[in-house]
Amino acid sequence: MRGARLRFPPGSLVILTGLPGAGKTTLLRRLYALSGTESGPVTVGTAVVIDSAQAKRHWHGRLRRVPGSVRRALVFATHVGRIRRALTGGRSVIAHNRGCGPYVLRGFAWLARRHRTRLYLLLLDASPEAALAGQRTRGRVVASRTFARHQRRWAGLVARVKNGDPGPAAGALIVDRSEAALLEAITFDDGERPREIRTIGSAPDHDG
Repeated sequence: MRGARLRFPPGSLVILTGLPGAGKTTLLRRLYALSGTESGPVTVGTAVVIDSAQAKRHWHGRLRRVPGSVRRALVFATHVGRIRRALTGGRSVIAHNRGCGPYVLRGFAWLARRHRTRLYLLLLDASPEAALAGQRTRGRVVASRTFARHQRRWAGLVARVKNGDPGPAAGALIVDRSEAALLEAITFDDGERPREIRTIGSAPDHDG
């Protein structure tokens, strides 16, 4: 898989998800040369890269007196609003989203359909132990009860995808951390397939 690339149809909404600490933000930073200080979406080529941490940075220091539940809801609404605006502009979108609950994914699928495109899932798979280690490295450890809920939802989603059911997405791909480390690029186009490209949304193919 060395030098592997992933291809999605132009205008698609790709949600990169996985357990907290799995390495999703790290992957986006490496692929799109992000600094980790962005507070807004970043356009790279034909794609708009939207990390949920960007919305959090946008509101940092401005919601000190707001209850935590309200603050989290506002950050999420900002994140989703940015995805909606990018899709409205006809752009391809790759967005990091920590949550993988069924209602969240159905909402993204609905958003994609409303903009006459499709939702695809890129699942970054990591063991709970590796994800916890990632949380400790970044200095933000998720509460044990919250992390347990993430694990249950994640296990259910991965099991369904492995059984051939990516719903509500049009397609899904699971990559582990070692495969993600070898990923060279994610593209959005319908052109002739070069070597070492996996196409998502049509007939899957992989060389390497």
